[in-house]
Amino acid sequence: MRSFSCYNRLCVNARRNMKVSASHKVREERNVADERETRSVHMTRRLYQEERLDSILRQLQELGYVSVGELSESLGVSAVTIRSDLDGLERAGRLWRTHGGAVPIHVGEGSLSFSVRQQANVQAKERIGAAAAELVADGEAIVLDASTTAWQMARSLMPRRDLTVLTTGLYVALELLRAPGISVLIPGGPIWREAASVVGTMDNAILHKGNLQKGFFGGRGLTLEEGLTDANRDEVVLKRQFIAAVHEVNVILDASKWGKVAFATCATVEEIQRVITDHDAPCDLVAALRDRGIEVILA
Repeated sequence: MRSFSCYNRLCVNARRNMKVSASHKVREERNVADERETRSVHMTRRLYQEERLDSILRQLQELGYVSVGELSESLGVSAVTIRSDLDGLERAGRLWRTHGGAVPIHVGEGSLSFSVRQQANVQAKERIGAAAAELVADGEAIVLDASTTAWQMARSLMPRRDLTVLTTGLYVALELLRAPGISVLIPGGPIWREAASVVGTMDNAILHKGNLQKGFFGGRGLTLEEGLTDANRDEVVLKRQFIAAVHEVNVILDASKWGKVAFATCATVEEIQRVITDHDAPCDLVAALRDRGIEVILA
């Protein structure tokens, strides 16, 4: 009987220990659930759009550039949400979208400085510039605008001989001055400080005295409806003169500019013979241009 009583006590103690263990497990599970709920609430607060936009603008101010991937990770939201936020900030005039991210916009000028744009999409612009330079032969006379992609193109033109380049870009001209085989012409006129570019109008008689075979032009946007567009009115006026003077219009711009429309049209789609861009350009727009007989080179 005594051994049976001891056995009963052992069973009771075992059941009690199991209940205590189960109670501890339930309590631990509740604690984990509470932590997850707290974390979820914290993450939800971080997802408020106003907070995200403030954070994006602060990072832009501090770093000068933000990427979709880094913002997605730091803010705990999807890349789709970040792209939507960046697009909204661009429409509000708070930043300028680049491929894969954004750079700050200069208040007062409403445009990006050359030095800032020079740092955006560098590899794509290098490839585009090199591909465009391959189209230029020794002895030709060409036009380059003041875009950062044209500046990259100028760097690839160094080996050319007996080449004449008419450009509105001060940085483009300075780059080409290092090449002994290239003659550089700059039209007279006021300087747009922000872009280091000559703007305004030029004597058409001067343009038509030369035999300008090819022109290479960047811009802020390219669409089927509006063509190549840019932001500064005076710069667009001069670009239009150049486009009317050259035999062949080449558009040089990276994929971040496709599907966007800026203030004024530089060239309609019908005036464009070729577009040199990168492989991230939207396939549907590339196909649409090719259907219209426009050559598209993906660099």
